[in-house]
Amino acid sequence: MTLVVALVLLVGLGFGSRFLPMPYLVAGPGVTLDTVGRTEKGPVIEIDGAESYEHEGSLSMVTVQYAGGPQRRLDFFTVVRAWLSPTEAVMPEELLFPAGRSPEEVSERQATQMNDSQTDATAAALNEIGMGYDAVPVVADVVEDMPAEGLVEPGDVILAVDGEEVGTRSEGEPGTAVGSAAVVERVGEREPGDPVSLTLDRGGEEVEVELVAAEGEQGRAAVGVLIADEMDFPIEVDITVGDIGGPSAGMMFALGIIDRLSEEGLTGGASVAGSGTIDSAGRVGGVSGIPQKMVSAQRDGAEYFLVAADSCSQVAQSAAYGELEVVRVETLSDAVEALETIRTGEGELPRCE
Repeated sequence: MTLVVALVLLVGLGFGSRFLPMPYLVAGPGVTLDTVGRTEKGPVIEIDGAESYEHEGSLSMVTVQYAGGPQRRLDFFTVVRAWLSPTEAVMPEELLFPAGRSPEEVSERQATQMNDSQTDATAAALNEIGMGYDAVPVVADVVEDMPAEGLVEPGDVILAVDGEEVGTRSEGEPGTAVGSAAVVERVGEREPGDPVSLTLDRGGEEVEVELVAAEGEQGRAAVGVLIADEMDFPIEVDITVGDIGGPSAGMMFALGIIDRLSEEGLTGGASVAGSGTIDSAGRVGGVSGIPQKMVSAQRDGAEYFLVAADSCSQVAQSAAYGELEVVRVETLSDAVEALETIRTGEGELPRCE
């Protein structure tokens, strides 16, 4: 009788857990999209105002597909199955859906990040090939209880930091920060407590503001302004990716733009995928989901995978580890040089240590 009762309870618990909602997400391999390829709507990257080219090979962005969330909770068995899967990962849903934010707000934020990444990718690509553009840093907001409060106003255009111009360039210089990236870089070079001078354009009038830097994120100096760049590019770049959101395709967008603008292709016909954010100065940042993205890339025929140096720690966790040539990059210039090595077969590729 004891065994029968225990068995009934076990079956009941198992059956009940089938319908028990779990506050977790399952991350799995998602879609890949060749940034220098075409969709049914036309080229993924379309350029107007300059000659563009098409080449053999591919430069694919990769995605992670998420299941679960506040509006479609997963059951216990699905979570356990994913936890045991070599190609999937289980994570708390708060990582994608922070408390206090609706799914709609999360989607809107990801769409904004995607748009910003395309703008930064265009700036970085033009910078890399020496095509000039203007980047005007405009104050979007001022952080409460920070040094800039009461002295800097939304709408102010930042012209210079400590007398050094940040806004406009006449020709591109690879790796050089301009606009908001230059402001952040130059303020961040100081120590908390150091004086910082900002030259502002406020409604056509030039204003000098003297501040004392405070301690910001990761202990770096900050003055408490949120900046949005107004970019003026000499060409128009249109990138079509559908409903994909987030900033992690920035590096591959930049490489795709360079490939489109180059008479000689970057890859030499090789199939290359990768993932990493990018800023207008060409710095490549780490992203999450690398193990799943590597599986996506390998599944869809990639031979090489470009990964930000900050993401190297994730590489060995992938089921595709050992199946792809993984290349470590820190800047867009690094990525271009790695592609030259792939194209020519000369030199060594940088690896994750």
